[in-house]
Amino acid sequence: MFDGFEEFDVTTSGATIHGRRGGSGPPVLLLHGIPETHLMWRHVAPHLAERYTVVATDLRGYGDSGTPASTAGHEPYSKRAMARDQLEVMRSLGYDRFRLVGHDRGARCAYRLALDEPDAVLRLAVMDVIPGGDAWNRADREFGLAYWAWSFLAAPEPVPERFIGAAPAVLVDFMLDNWPTVKDAFPAEVRAEYVAKFGDPETVHAICEEFRAAASVDYRHDETDRGERRITCPVLFLWGEHGAVAKLYDDPLAIWREWADDVRGGPVPVGHFIPEEAPEETARQLLTFLG
Repeated sequence: MFDGFEEFDVTTSGATIHGRRGGSGPPVLLLHGIPETHLMWRHVAPHLAERYTVVATDLRGYGDSGTPASTAGHEPYSKRAMARDQLEVMRSLGYDRFRLVGHDRGARCAYRLALDEPDAVLRLAVMDVIPGGDAWNRADREFGLAYWAWSFLAAPEPVPERFIGAAPAVLVDFMLDNWPTVKDAFPAEVRAEYVAKFGDPETVHAICEEFRAAASVDYRHDETDRGERRITCPVLFLWGEHGAVAKLYDDPLAIWREWADDVRGGPVPVGHFIPEEAPEETARQLLTFLG
């Protein structure tokens, strides 16, 4: 699925990160969401590789990346820690400055990296999220029903771990069946790969820790930065026209403009999984923006 790409494993100060690299030209880093791995970029990465050196990784705790021990405060699975992994990966590959693209959880890692390391990120593309602090501050009954997975996965250990461990395919299949509108976006071999990763108890625990961090330390980081720090590079924001972001927020672009001066983008006529539901449109928008 990644013809011409080489696999790699890079040991960072906090984890081992697995990924692939291919193409030539200026570097672009692609970060995935849940319940996926870097495999979600399988259709988009080859298009980008015609103009860029494309790096696609598994986030800490996901896919074939490491699952370091957590702490009571969940800091090892904060987006700040996960972003530091990605910065160290890019530097180890020889890239001090790069373009950055993230979907879902990867988008949250990406904007945190752009805030913490503004000199490293030349352009930032985020897909189908608003900043975590804004999401929690705007939460209501409709949000709670739409984003029930946030509360479920952030529940105290070992509750979600035990439930997922008993039937990992139930959670993964629910996400892949109910969040997209393009129902054939996940061929059997891709779906099986995503389910298989959720069969690893250490991976499941790490993912739950990441959601616990999102509801605690990540929220605090966002609120600390609100009004104090801004994303200094140009930002592209894409969201699914039929997804939860479109249903919950009248003007999600305006929310991102509270965090950055140069924000553009719009809806894509699919559900949540934009790169897998609309890979050609995703690649077209990214090539236009990243250039």
